[in-house]
Amino acid sequence: MVHQLMFDPENHERIHAVENSFGPWGKPLSQPGRVLIGQGHLKKQSRRGPQPKVFFLFNDVLVYGSVILRGHWYKNQQIIPLEDIQLEDLEDSVRMKNQWLIRTPRKSFYVAAASHEEKQMWMEHVEDCRFRLLQSGGRTPGSTFAVTWIPDQAAASCMRCSDKFTVTQRRHHCRKCGFVVCSSCSKMRAVVGHIHPTKRMRVCGVCHQGLLGAETEPQGMTRPEEQGTGSDEEGVEEFSEEEEAEEQLEDHYPSSWTDPQMDLWSTYVYFKPEHGKPQKTSPSDIN
Repeated sequence: MVHQLMFDPENHERIHAVENSFGPWGKPLSQPGRVLIGQGHLKKQSRRGPQPKVFFLFNDVLVYGSVILRGHWYKNQQIIPLEDIQLEDLEDSVRMKNQWLIRTPRKSFYVAAASHEEKQMWMEHVEDCRFRLLQSGGRTPGSTFAVTWIPDQAAASCMRCSDKFTVTQRRHHCRKCGFVVCSSCSKMRAVVGHIHPTKRMRVCGVCHQGLLGAETEPQGMTRPEEQGTGSDEEGVEEFSEEEEAEEQLEDHYPSSWTDPQMDLWSTYVYFKPEHGKPQKTSPSDIN
């Protein structure tokens, strides 16, 4: 049925509207064979806690971004190939209900829907699209996934040496284990291959020692004295820059989170029910 929708004028108009909603910041999304399956708002766990994001499910990618104006304009577009996604259902927590985990090689994060029904729809449709994509051939599923970062507020002290965080003793994140650590415990840099094949990233001393056996120092490691004195986000990797940009937007556009229009646009919209009822799959079918 997807083949019947590829050139559907309505589908083309919807994808064009999504492109326009990201303005000049977004990458083109229109391409032959791509179908917009559904869209809606989810809460995404960030360093400062859960924040509303807009998500768009296509038959081959998952796209999300930050809401910056009245629930209709977005920024910080992220595009994740569906073959690189792994979902894990989770129980409700105190901070987030109707949540699940999205794992990818470069970034893993928690999201939550407005209701249990919406959560189930999101998860079923993502799994169904991924299954169909892998069944069509030409795509290889991801096998290594990034850890989720521990939120800043969850750690009052370094998770390696236990030193208290202060105005001058800043929080940093190890890109390998996701722990919140101090600058002294994260002086080393290393290549974390499943996140980026060449970029050296901030890692804690424990993870650095663990990576020594997998990489030779000239290719994958940087000595402490070779590092710059920039911030945690400088010259590391694009997802840390994304987190910083998201925090700035959250501070600059607080009204967008409480806009009454958000309630009208938060419900998950399944554009094409005729895309097919999600097939029953098992982990062995899609991994």
